[in-house]
Amino acid sequence: MEPSAPGTSSSTGADTQTTRRKLSGYELYREVLGSPKYVVAPMVDQSELAWRRLSRRYGAQLVYTPMINAKMFMDPTNKSFRSANFDIPSGEEGDTSTDRPLIVQFCANNPEQLLTSAKVLESYCDAVDLNLGCPQDIAKKGHYGSFLQDEWELIYTLINTLHENLNVPVTAKFRVFPTIEKTVEYAKMLERAGAQILTCHGRLREQRGQNTGVADWQKIRAVKQSVSVPVFANGNILFQSDILRCLEETGCDAVMSAEGNLYNVALFNGLPETLPTPFVAPSTPALPSSMPTATLISGSLPSVSSQSSIPISIIPPTHPAHPSHPGYYSDSSILLRHPRSADIALEYISIVKSLKTRTCVSAVKGHLFKILLPALTKEVDLRERLGRAKVGERPKAEADWGGWLAEYVEICEELKERMEKTEREATKEGTIPLKDLITIDPNTGFEVMPHWLLQPYWRKSPPPSTSVAEE
Repeated sequence: MEPSAPGTSSSTGADTQTTRRKLSGYELYREVLGSPKYVVAPMVDQSELAWRRLSRRYGAQLVYTPMINAKMFMDPTNKSFRSANFDIPSGEEGDTSTDRPLIVQFCANNPEQLLTSAKVLESYCDAVDLNLGCPQDIAKKGHYGSFLQDEWELIYTLINTLHENLNVPVTAKFRVFPTIEKTVEYAKMLERAGAQILTCHGRLREQRGQNTGVADWQKIRAVKQSVSVPVFANGNILFQSDILRCLEETGCDAVMSAEGNLYNVALFNGLPETLPTPFVAPSTPALPSSMPTATLISGSLPSVSSQSSIPISIIPPTHPAHPSHPGYYSDSSILLRHPRSADIALEYISIVKSLKTRTCVSAVKGHLFKILLPALTKEVDLRERLGRAKVGERPKAEADWGGWLAEYVEICEELKERMEKTEREATKEGTIPLKDLITIDPNTGFEVMPHWLLQPYWRKSPPPSTSVAEE
């Protein structure tokens, strides 16, 4: 049944809707967000303010907050939860000069709770996003994220309630269905409900953890071709060239990165600030149209990634970010895309310590392990030391902040010294170019950077199981 009633029965938003003009999709995208191409995803405990600032330094044009639970955030007496998720009193989150453009994401299954929470933060962001993509067990238990995707009337009401009652636009991030047809109809419903930007993650709800597999760009492209609002593509972004290929293959208005950004915050660094939008997608499908669910989940297909033979034409070969550019593999270009990890780790810690807004220690440690993963794989003693480090939350008194995170800093500085020595030896004091140290992973064909540089992480896909195949 078409979920149309929610669009006409809202008693609280009808009057305000007649007195103010809601921003349409491309008005929001162009006039408010600045036509972003490079977007950092909402990530629980990971896209916090410090990481957002670091990401913007390295090319991110739009960033989302971590997902916020609307049911818990709506309670004004739960001050600790509120400040941990969006610290209004400190005055830094949502700041118009340092933390914009910004989209705040909520998860919810109750329209009133969602609206109450969203109203608290609408003045501190440019839009409010509804999470319809989280596939984790906690989302199943809490009945939100991708576990709402079969309840279209409820989803329509959630989005339309925000559309009718907020002063900022509403957006939505979702996962695909097994078929293109159902995915497209789902996206159209989200648009009818009032979503002004759609982010399509090209994976199924079942594709997570070791079963992450390959995202289906063909479904993302079908969504883009079927709706009139901007569409962001999410999935299969490991290297910078994947961003350009994704924009071409899907025709989307922007690319969103989650894990790619976490392991290499410079993923967007050096790319053109503006690109054609929307770009007309080529007729060649990104993935076979008859691909079965089990194949998608197992990830047994060759990835649409940097090793693809499909030529990139969205930027000219004369641009330094084009893989065909003569200087693409110069040391300076490689370091632009893949900076030295210890330097980035120390830069991140410096940002954390400079903020009034408190950053959770678990977020800091999580970031450090991802940033430094290749180096720590070689320096096992420092990896174990980082894991054992007992660093508490930041002291309440500002006078005591100076020594906070000191153990993390010591570990990163020690690692930096070791990596600098390793680099000098491997390059013979700079006489051997970095490109000669790049190897190829035999299982994927992906480039593996020297271990002191930031680089993507990919999971080894397990063989398809009978249960997955049956699904």
